[in-house]
Amino acid sequence: MKSAVKITPVDMEARKNLGIRPGDTVRVWQNITELKTQKQANKKEATVKNVRKQAFEGTVLAVKHGSEAGATFTVRRVASGVGVERNFPLYSPMIDEVEVLRRARVRRAKLYFIRRKASREARHIMRREGRSLAAPAAAAAQHPETPQTAEGAVE
Repeated sequence: MKSAVKITPVDMEARKNLGIRPGDTVRVWQNITELKTQKQANKKEATVKNVRKQAFEGTVLAVKHGSEAGATFTVRRVASGVGVERNFPLYSPMIDEVEVLRRARVRRAKLYFIRRKASREARHIMRREGRSLAAPAAAAAQHPETPQTAEGAVE
């Protein structure tokens, strides 16, 4: 017999069947509630409630506690060159929808090493840019160009 008491507004079976795994690229749509206080014409303050949806898209680094009631998953994305990570409860009513965009085959259960890997690659790029900017200037100083005009060749 099915109980008439509703515990959560979330479709728990649908979330469980998503099968989120580390390495997946997901888009999490979250409900954001903004409260704004405004003064009205009669000089009283009124609170206006605005609800909107916001997407957070990135790679799943870890899934903890499987698909039980307290399950969470960690999503990492790079925004403006800065890595941002968020932990989402799997069955949270604040999460409107979870879309699995891409599946990846990984050989680890937790992909925390990606944090160090990303910073290491950024350091390598910065070093490479530093060398590439200095190298042409140094080469030009060592080998001054010979004049290409006919007057320069006669002198």
